[in-house]
Amino acid sequence: MTPARGTGSAPTGPLSAAADEALIRRAIEVAGAAPRTGDVPIGAVVVDAEGRELAVACNAREALGDPTAHAELLALRAAAAVRGEWRLEGCTLAVTVEPCTMCAGAIGLARVARVVFGAWEPKTGAAGSLWDVLRDRRQNHRPEVVGGVLEQECAALLESFFAGFR
Repeated sequence: MTPARGTGSAPTGPLSAAADEALIRRAIEVAGAAPRTGDVPIGAVVVDAEGRELAVACNAREALGDPTAHAELLALRAAAAVRGEWRLEGCTLAVTVEPCTMCAGAIGLARVARVVFGAWEPKTGAAGSLWDVLRDRRQNHRPEVVGGVLEQECAALLESFFAGFR
């Protein structure tokens, strides 16, 4: 069963489906750099409320020897540096794969307004697949979540990467 695509009414303007697809396409582009260092091709982009790009990152666990170097965390850190504060209120994080629990926790703590992602991750996903940390009613901050955007393209990145290990 695929979880619901999003919450609330259909977005318009800078929060439109076309804008979400453009963000995921940008994240896919960024993800392309990860395999060069042996990292899983996951890309993330953070934009402000006006849609201006603040930061991008791809997975860099292998490159940095850091188990926390997920694309989402690296992009959040860079966006916070650009803004000069840790609160990323009004920002959207777009990522090629559903965030894990670590990343979902960081997204909530950063006060990100929206999360848009591509492929669902039934083994570790924390935005509706395995868990729903981002929309858990017990959290003090719950961003809007839109999943499954360009799902096939995002899943193909992972399938292609892992095919080399089979």
